[in-house]
Amino acid sequence: MSGISPVLPVIPLKNTLVYPQLVTPLSVGRVSSLNAIKQATDARMQLITVSQRKAETENPGPDDLYEIGTLVNIKRVERRENSAQVLVEGVSRVKILATPVTEPYLGVVYETLPELSIVEADLSGNGQELAAFIRENLALAEQISVMYDSENGHQIYQQLIGSINDPVTQMYRIASLANLDMDKEQKVLECKTPLELLKLLHKLLEHEMGVTRLRKEISEQARTDIDAQQREHLLRQQKRAIESALGEKDEEDLDDIAEIKAMLADAGLPESAKKEVDRELKRLGRMSPNAADYQVSRAYLELVSELPWNAESENTLSLIHAKTVLDEDHFGLEEVKDRILENLAVMQLNPEAKAPILCLVGPPGVGKTSLGESIARAMGRKFERLSLGGLHDEAELRGHRRTYIGAMPGRIIQAVRRTAVNNPVLMLDEIDKLGSDFRGDPAAALMEILDPAQNKDFMDNYLNLPFDLSNVFFITTANSLDTIPRPLLDRMEVLDLSGYSDVEKLEIARRYLVPRQQIDAGLTEKQLDLPDRTLFDIIHHYTREAGVRQLERVIARVARKRARAILEAKLAKGRRPGKLRRPILPKHLEELLGSQVFFPEKSRGTLLPGVAQGMAWTEAGGVILYIEASLVQREENIILTGQLGDVMQESARAARSYIWSVADTFGIDRKTIEKSGVHVHIPAGAVPKDGPSAGITMACALASAYSGRPLLSSIAMTGELTLSGLVLPVGGIKEKILAAHRAGLRHIIIPKANQSELQKLPDSVREEIHVDLVENFAEVRDLVFA
Repeated sequence: MSGISPVLPVIPLKNTLVYPQLVTPLSVGRVSSLNAIKQATDARMQLITVSQRKAETENPGPDDLYEIGTLVNIKRVERRENSAQVLVEGVSRVKILATPVTEPYLGVVYETLPELSIVEADLSGNGQELAAFIRENLALAEQISVMYDSENGHQIYQQLIGSINDPVTQMYRIASLANLDMDKEQKVLECKTPLELLKLLHKLLEHEMGVTRLRKEISEQARTDIDAQQREHLLRQQKRAIESALGEKDEEDLDDIAEIKAMLADAGLPESAKKEVDRELKRLGRMSPNAADYQVSRAYLELVSELPWNAESENTLSLIHAKTVLDEDHFGLEEVKDRILENLAVMQLNPEAKAPILCLVGPPGVGKTSLGESIARAMGRKFERLSLGGLHDEAELRGHRRTYIGAMPGRIIQAVRRTAVNNPVLMLDEIDKLGSDFRGDPAAALMEILDPAQNKDFMDNYLNLPFDLSNVFFITTANSLDTIPRPLLDRMEVLDLSGYSDVEKLEIARRYLVPRQQIDAGLTEKQLDLPDRTLFDIIHHYTREAGVRQLERVIARVARKRARAILEAKLAKGRRPGKLRRPILPKHLEELLGSQVFFPEKSRGTLLPGVAQGMAWTEAGGVILYIEASLVQREENIILTGQLGDVMQESARAARSYIWSVADTFGIDRKTIEKSGVHVHIPAGAVPKDGPSAGITMACALASAYSGRPLLSSIAMTGELTLSGLVLPVGGIKEKILAAHRAGLRHIIIPKANQSELQKLPDSVREEIHVDLVENFAEVRDLVFA
């Protein structure tokens, strides 16, 4: 019997369906499905469940559903927040005819399809085919169940399928439990006759039977392989025990261990290391090659065999050769070169002498790293560079203990291993940027590595053998000494690489930078012709640094612009590339590099009362520092602005106290100082400043402000001031004087104790300036007031 029914709500299903006569739990979460359940329960009507054609469709419409579904009765509903658990029982198959309702749920008009049934009479006579398929399908289902669970398979089959009497319902139950795709389950539901249902299910079960059998074979094979490996391992252990008792060894393992032994024999191990290595070799011989620790032990022995215990490179300690190499690679830096040559001379006269540990300190771009490479080339040694910037873990230097997974030797041992000699030149770059945290302090580890009295028996945690680092030539680099611990700094000989003067930068650009950029850009000498006046303009207007790194980048930019222009000229018609072989003049720089980035430092033409010209040192070189003082009607004795550090603030207070004590010599009424506050400001307020070297400059600014007398605008000064008026030495004299020279100042005042620093100045600068050396502030007073 079939008939057309009124409109009923529909629940679209994802990856499942409901068969007639079976109870099925459903998890409902979509709003339209929840509305459909509410409508069915409120009106006490039935529901229709229909599977979606595509599971990923979130809001299915009529076209997204199959035509055949199932009419169900709602057995139980458990409502939860934004979802519901529904237990339904299939009644009959239906065909959807129309979908007149789409909001707030899908409502359909359906036609009930004929019920599939097999009675006892159908199984006799011509119905033997039906009986055969039923028995075959039930047998296949039971076999699949047993394959999944050999112990409880029969019991599970009887509980789920054997308790059902109706053959069609049994087939539906089998289809619901089989691991079928959605489209295959839908085909089972759409079968029109019992025979069609039995045949289709038989075909699907045979396929599932083959897949299940194959999965079981794969699982058993994997289990067999694991058992075989375990059995092989056990037999190997027994075999080793027997061979050990008989004095025999396995040939394959013997070859592997013999190879390692040969490598260790060639390594020339010291006696202190042989005992530990022999013990590790015996341990390796007792292990199976399949054991996890086998490769760890082998890697350790390979490291020991590859370390240069006795191998060293032959030193080339000729002073003439070393000086030639240093002069070829670097212009200037005469004092640094002299110190290096002095150390090489000592090593040449006394080969047993320990190499000094040099610390090259200077601003970025002055050639610290390249100088280390030149030292290695001058000595004929191999060179290796280690960057220590940002290093926090002590184990990075000392290595990790082999008990940890993924343990490795420290960077020092790895570097020596790469060079394959025990006397390389190792550069420890950026030593001032080491960090420390809960993992340890790398600076503390460096104190052993860089101490000639201790590094003869350096013990790496991974190697766990004493290794001699005393022949290694260590060179460290830093931008500043402030962050280096004092005990570590005490182990190093500091070589100061100060900034270059403009003349030195010009010479470096002409000798090294321009030729290098010509090669990198593929240009000829005529195509990248930069006259001296053009290079001077680049140095003054497009760079501001102590080194030459930024200068090289600007020259590289000019080279790229010229290379592009040459190619475009070749491609464009009517343009002559010959014009691009002309020199690049200063007037062309704005077109190539844009507007000037920096303007030359110039001294102020005249100084107002209360303004003094000082000099300061920065990591990028020296700068002119103006200090401005002004009297204010405030109760505060002194106001300090301009991001001044603690030391600089103390210098300002000391300068005010000193001026008060000697006010008579300046013609200043002490009551003026006592009744008036003073505001001291140092321009460039966003830049932090600190240090004692502005002491005499502050005192001059305060004396000028209190007396109303201006200072001479042609003088720049630096020096620390005490309360008794003494002028103490300060650092960075070369950089400060170079900055004053760039600004056009030719009269300089410095502490007398810094007189030796003047020898570091280039001859061209020393000839153009006049330097007054002072020991007390009275001498300064006589020089600075107009």
